[in-house]
Amino acid sequence: MQDPHLLQQKIKKMQKNILIYGLIAGTVVSALMLFSVNYISHCEGSVDYETSMLIGYAAMLIAFSLVFVGIRNYRNNYNAGIISFGKAFKIGILIVLIASTIYVIAWLIDYFFFIPDFMEKYSAHELDKLKASGASQVEIDKQAKEMANFAEMYKNPFFNAMMTYVEILPVGLIVTLISSLILKRKALPTVPVAGNL
Repeated sequence: MQDPHLLQQKIKKMQKNILIYGLIAGTVVSALMLFSVNYISHCEGSVDYETSMLIGYAAMLIAFSLVFVGIRNYRNNYNAGIISFGKAFKIGILIVLIASTIYVIAWLIDYFFFIPDFMEKYSAHELDKLKASGASQVEIDKQAKEMANFAEMYKNPFFNAMMTYVEILPVGLIVTLISSLILKRKALPTVPVAGNL
């Protein structure tokens, strides 16, 4: 049976590891998102929304590479080089939740205090795209009504936060699954010493 004191120390090290990598990943993905939205596409830049969205997802992948690093760091430095898929997944998903929460908070602050016209501009961009594609006025009117309803719901901070989590969490989940599968490592079976046979 494992010493309770050692077990407590191991849990504290795991929590510290999760917190550090979660905070770093959250800071990286939030900084890249804010830069992309405020300086590349929405406010001052000329990059279209689709390209900006691709930049955003690339930023998520860069930030979530720290999930792999965090799991590997715990396995190699605090867990004698072994880790089960379940434990690796738990560490990874907690890093993702911390990073995603920072991302959501950063977006809510940016949206409500600095770019409250984001949905209006985005809706106008989507409608212009629809017109350029040769859609009928009925289709355009229908899309405009749907986007106006969504924009109204998006003003609710709770709904806004949920939609933002839906944007980032699937990426983190995929990275966590892949990282856990790659990094899982069982303890080597102990070979009996000849004299003990």
